Amino acid sequence: MSNQACVGLNNGVCMPMVGIGTFMLSPDEAEASVLSALKDGYRLIDTANAYMNEKAVGRAIKASGIPRNEIFLETKLWPSFYEQPDAVEKTLERLDTDYIDLLLIHQPAGNYVAGYRLMEAAVKAGKVRAIGLSNFSVEQIKEILAICEVKPAILQTEVHPYSQEKELKAFLQSEGILIQAWYPLGHGDRALIEEDVFTELAAKYGKSNAQVILRWHTQSGNIVIPGSKNPAHIRANFDIFDFALTAEEMARINALDRERRYYHSTPEMLKAYAEMVPPVDTQK
Repeated sequence: MSNQACVGLNNGVCMPMVGIGTFMLSPDEAEASVLSALKDGYRLIDTANAYMNEKAVGRAIKASGIPRNEIFLETKLWPSFYEQPDAVEKTLERLDTDYIDLLLIHQPAGNYVAGYRLMEAAVKAGKVRAIGLSNFSVEQIKEILAICEVKPAILQTEVHPYSQEKELKAFLQSEGILIQAWYPLGHGDRALIEEDVFTELAAKYGKSNAQVILRWHTQSGNIVIPGSKNPAHIRANFDIFDFALTAEEMARINALDRERRYYHSTPEMLKAYAEMVPPVDTQK
């Protein structure tokens, strides 16, 4: 097993702090990246119906030879599937697994309450260990909290040093919900990655700027899923457990917050998401 920390979710399930993301990876790339990550010690894998690579992720898990119960597998239901009674079952079939460790509502689009009910039923049936939300606002999270029987354990959303979501995190903490960061490195924004503080700390600790940022995330309590198809980058993104930032260094990074997001959702986008049907049956 890896030397990374895992964090307890609000239902007692333990989730690794660092995982491999597979957004924008083709099936072949996702299979190779997941296999590479598992060999390097990763145990958290993130995918989604909409990424069109769930079958490839499932193959990589099988090929790794690592027992399924040592891997934390996370995926997301797409809006156009929220009202399909067999959406979770079909997701399990694509992943070629008996259960999913964490299942999220991918977007607050369409009938997401129906989607949440599907996930709750899957928890009760033993097919899913924990559930959560992705890209939801505080108001939308409150809507789920008011009606849920199984509480969301995770909110996956955009978080990085330029958009630290401090108010959102405070709200989530009060509800016992953890935050998981996508775009943890700021969508590859060189201006962010090359901030002087990261360059300085990278030199001090013998790490890269990206490794310093990922370490800041984990020390801040953010679960991260940086994606890559480069084996060296995959290995480096996980090599962050042999150093720790001081409180003063953490404060310097916290001061970089500009509330600057790279992804901006609109009602038009959400409507399009609800109408878009990913051709998952054609997955390789």
